[in-house]
This record gives sequence, structure tokens and C-alpha cells, in this order.
Amino acid sequence: MTLDRPAPTRPPAVPATRLAAEGLTLRYDDRTVAEDLSVAVPDDRFTVILGPNACGKSTLLRALAGLLAPAQGRVLLDGAPLLSLSAKERARRLALLPQTMSAPEGITVQELVQRGRFAHQRVLRRHSESDRRAVADALEETQVADLANRRIDELSGGQRQRVWIAMTLAQDTPLVLLDEPTTFLDLPHQIEVLNVLHRLVARGRTVVAVLHDLNLAARYADHVVALRDGAVVATGSPRDTITAPLMREVFALDATVLPDPLTGAPMVVPADTRSGVPVS
Repeated sequence: MTLDRPAPTRPPAVPATRLAAEGLTLRYDDRTVAEDLSVAVPDDRFTVILGPNACGKSTLLRALAGLLAPAQGRVLLDGAPLLSLSAKERARRLALLPQTMSAPEGITVQELVQRGRFAHQRVLRRHSESDRRAVADALEETQVADLANRRIDELSGGQRQRVWIAMTLAQDTPLVLLDEPTTFLDLPHQIEVLNVLHRLVARGRTVVAVLHDLNLAARYADHVVALRDGAVVATGSPRDTITAPLMREVFALDATVLPDPLTGAPMVVPADTRSGVPVS
């Protein structure tokens, strides 16, 4: 006679996606930023990473891009350990736009965007027809083609940010990661940038961005990853994750969450703390 035994329990598997992190411990020198952090990036969607300052958002993005080697765990790209791939091979599959970028003095928009083609070029090889086409497509996609001959230092903040995104797009990668792409931009320019990212997803790219504005994230994101103290608190659609209880848990913020009157997406209305009366 045999007895049926329950199957051993295992930690939940990370869904099969092109880009995923499994059990990451992330450190800077002796400071641990995240432990046992796992996340899957849905393919062909706009994922937004949310959380308070210093919670590990940018650190996670750097690990997903291969710029920070985990102390433990691994990042998988197309099923292979990300750091097992050469830098050039990673750059053919995944593009990252960091928070801050600087351009050489006097460089034009066209020249800067052409630099996004480095991963596809051989030593001493001039720009090919495919390079020229990718640059032209990136300029058109970000609506800066008419600025091609302008110098970067002559542009507005919103224009410059779209040019940096164009350079990132010129890499022609299926995955695009951006760290706070709307920081320091006024609201109209933030919307310009997010519209560009929305169009990328509509045309088959996978986009991951760190954002701070909860309401813009709720309007544009397909998928949300909410972090606090280096841990994933919630993942899912904006409707499932941007809720009043989660605002308290993640941001320590009392707020009412209402439907956006234009889109129906969640809209966060912070409590008026001047009265000292908390939101119910």
C-alpha cells in the first residue's frame, strides 16, 4: 500500500518572457538595495516601475540592462543569462536610456542619433543603408526629423529628450528601458515623451520605464511593478495596483483613487493634509 504524498512546494516560477529577473540581490559596495527580487517584464507592453525615492527602481533597471551584476540571482534575456552575452550582443537586443546623458559640444541631432547604431557596425565600417534607414525611422518616430541639422544645445528640454530617445531607438532593439525619461520636463513635454513610448509599444516594442507621476503612469502603463525598500509589493495592471491601500503601503500616502474622467484609468487624489483629517 502506498500513501499519496503532497508534492513539495516550490517558489512561484517567473513567467516566460523575453526579460526577467530571478531572485536578485543587488548591492553597491556594502549596501544592499534589494534581496530575492524577482520580476517578469511582459512582452510587447509598457511596464512602469513605481515606488518612493531610494526604493531600488533605478537599481533594478540597471540590473535588467546588465549594467549592475547581481550579488545573487540572475537576469534572463531570451532565456539566457544576460551577463553571459557580450556587450555588443546585449546592445542588439536591449537599449537603455539612463537618467542623465551628455552630448559633445556642437554635435547635431543627426550625428547624435547615428551613435545609436554602434552595436550594428563593424570596425572601420561606414554607415550602411540599414543604418541610415534605422536613423531616419528613429527621427521620424520621435518627431524630430525636422531638427536633424540643429545642434543639441539649441534645443528645448522636451526636444532634447526626444532626441535621446531617438538615439536609443536607432539601436533597433525589441526591448527599450528608460530611467525617469520625463524628469525635469514640464507637463506638455512629459506627455510628448510618453506618447512616443506609447507608439513604440503599439508598433511591437517592449518598453520599461521608471516614472514618478502616478497619474501619468496609470494612464500610459499596461503593467505596473510597485517597489518599496527593494522588494516587489505588487505587479499587475494599473487598475489592480494603483489603489488607495497600495498608495498607503508603498508611498505612505493617504489618497482617494478615482476613475480618470477621460480614460477610466485610476487617478490618485492625495488627501488634503492641511486639515489634518485623513482620507477614509
